[in-house]
This record gives sequence, structure tokens and C-alpha cells, in this order.
Amino acid sequence: MNTAQTSIEPSRERLANPFIRYLLATRPAFLTITLAGCLLGFATAVSVGAAFDWARALVTLVLALLAHAGINVLNDYCDHMNGTDARNTQRIYPFTGGSRFIQNGVLTPRQVLTFAAALFVATIAGGLWLLSVAGGGLFWIGLAGLAIGWAYSAPPLQLNSRGVGELCVATGFLLVVAGADYAQRSAFVPLPWLAGVPYALLVANILYINQFPDREADRASGKLHWVARLQPETAAWGYGLILLLAALSLLGGILLGLLPLAAAGALVAWIPALQAWRQLRLFASTPERLAPAIKQTLLAAHALPLLLAAILLVSGDVP
Repeated sequence: MNTAQTSIEPSRERLANPFIRYLLATRPAFLTITLAGCLLGFATAVSVGAAFDWARALVTLVLALLAHAGINVLNDYCDHMNGTDARNTQRIYPFTGGSRFIQNGVLTPRQVLTFAAALFVATIAGGLWLLSVAGGGLFWIGLAGLAIGWAYSAPPLQLNSRGVGELCVATGFLLVVAGADYAQRSAFVPLPWLAGVPYALLVANILYINQFPDREADRASGKLHWVARLQPETAAWGYGLILLLAALSLLGGILLGLLPLAAAGALVAWIPALQAWRQLRLFASTPERLAPAIKQTLLAAHALPLLLAAILLVSGDVP
């Protein structure tokens, strides 16, 4: 690993302020993808006439961010315990290889685990209030989201090590959209689930491409996701498959008349994603060159929900 990569990693000396230290341990730069999902969920509710409740929206957003932060911190702890992050010498920080807070001595493993537990407790406590005002359906969304976040990396399930990590991520972020919608309208309807699927799949591709730099460390630690199981050149086609499924889900919703025709405009988000896939196919075996592709994948996953939310809000033919 070159000096340019390691020089920006966290250190206890630079993070002397406890508040900043714990805030950065959540990997806040990646929490914006949850913000985008919540905005899409709010838009699906408002687009069909639901009255927008600012208090519910704010609490929903805070709880979703707390849950995502807790899952990030728990994942760091689990990847420390199984040795993945300690073995990872091909990481592209800050995108892959974990937060490095444990490995660089910023926080102890016990502090990280305690922090994850505190974030989950705060999420549950706030969720009880939101549940009381928005309706019982949120219980199942919240329970499923936290269960998936735990099972993704924690033993005994460790679902990402069993080849279903992308499914976990897609399901979890689909629940973000559905939960944000439900918190506004207090009812389940098809629209947020349909609108959320392409977004959730593009988020799953963030995980997918990030596994290429981490591949050797993951294999050594027994994390046998599909990127670890397949040869890199073969695994690169999985990114394209997920892109195709995301596009088909969006177009399918339009053809079925469940999404407005204008929603096709959100396909603009596939431009950076297709560029990323091209780079992945070229550099799958030299993952240290994938930073630009990772950034483009992040751009696509943020652009799609924001574009689709805007289209739903301004379109006059939402079903």
C-alpha cells in the first residue's frame, strides 16, 4: 500500500476530540446514501397526496442514519474479530477496508462494540415513538432492517460470507424507502417498493465493487462472497448483471403503469454506473486502480433516488 493511501487514515493523535472520533467512526460520508433513500420514500408518499409531516420526516431520517451508523460500526467490529481488516493491504481508503479505527488504535474493539450497541439502542428507543404515531407496520420494517444489519456480518450467520451480502444490502435499503414512505402515510402501498428496487440494487453495487480491493483479505478470512469465489474477470460481470436488474425493475414499473413514464428519465443515473462497469472489467485484476470506478458507483447510487424523487414530485401522472 502506498503512502498516499495510508496518510489519510485515522489516527488517535489527529482525533483527540472524543465527539469527532466517534462521529467519524460511523463513516458519515457513506450515510448520505441513506439520506437519499429517505428522500425517495418521502417523495413516493407526497406524490400521491399524503400530507407531509415534518416531525415524522425528521425523526425518520435521524433513526435511519443511526441504524446505518450502527451497522457500519458493528461491521467494523466483526471484520476486526475475523481478521479481515487486519489482513487487508490492498484497501482503497476510505472506500474499502473498514474505518481502520481499531487497526490504527483510535478506538479499542470493546469501545467499538459498545458504540454499536448504543447506536442500536438509540434507534430502537426513537423507533418506539415513531411507531406510536405512524402505525404498527413500522415495527416490521424496523425489525427486519436491524436483523439484516446484524446478520450481514455478525456470527453465527455472517450472511456476506455466504454469498448473500448483496441481497442483504438491497433488501435493507429497500426497507429505507418503504419505511420513509410508511412513516408519512401510515399504510403499505406498492409505489415505494417499486421505486425503491432500482435504488436498492445500485446500492448493492457499491458493496459489490468495494469487494474487489478487499478480495484477498476476505478470502483469507473465509468471507466467501461472490467476488471472492469467482475469478476477478468473471466476477466483474456480476456488476453488470445487477445494473441490468436495476434497469429492468425501473422499466418494468413503468410498463406496468405503476410508475410514471417520466421515471425513465432516472436512467441518466446509469451513465456513471456504466462507466464504472467498463473500468471494473478493465481493472478487476488490478483493484488498486478502481478508485474512480468506486466513485462513479457512489454517484450513480445517489443520483438515481434523487432524480426519481424529483420526477415523482413534479410528474402529473403518478398512478
